[in-house]
Amino acid sequence: MDYTERTDAELVAITNAGDNRGFDELVRRYRDRVYRLCTKILRHDEDAAEALQDAFLSAYRGLPRFKSESTFSTWLYRIATNASLMKLRRRRPGHVSYEQSQGPQPDAEPLAIPDWSAQPLEELLDGETREVLGREVGLLPVSEREVFVLRDIMEQSNADVAQELGLSLAAVKSRLHRARLHLRDRINRYFRERVLRPPGTT
Repeated sequence: MDYTERTDAELVAITNAGDNRGFDELVRRYRDRVYRLCTKILRHDEDAAEALQDAFLSAYRGLPRFKSESTFSTWLYRIATNASLMKLRRRRPGHVSYEQSQGPQPDAEPLAIPDWSAQPLEELLDGETREVLGREVGLLPVSEREVFVLRDIMEQSNADVAQELGLSLAAVKSRLHRARLHLRDRINRYFRERVLRPPGTT
């Protein structure tokens, strides 16, 4: 049997029938993309490699419960995102303070919070912002989280996301817009609270 010629759905069925070579092919097929996703979230090679292993282990264990309403890739990306977010919550990344001022004067304005719509994702996934973002991504409704992960983390085009999720282009844009608004609002509120928080409090 040439496993490389089989569809994802066929490989899932083969694995569930007891032939682990089907899952080996799924790992080969998606390893690089899942690793890239984990790296985008964690920004740390070792942690990304561990999240990659956790994701595939969870996927293998959960494969009998996989429902074919969604594609295998979307299901796997969701598992990998959750694995990365869990790892992100267990550590504190190096912080970039958003409480520091724009100048040396005591009454100088705090650093401006980046506008989500105007900044590359990499600039927002830095230090403290990344931790907040990671937590908030995990709280998004699944429909919005899937679109956000594929579009803004995996950097797929709107058309590719629509095809992968079986959605219209308009639906992808709408869900992505809602996800970005939620995340931008939550990040802005978080850092406004940090600026107003009395020194020495947590």
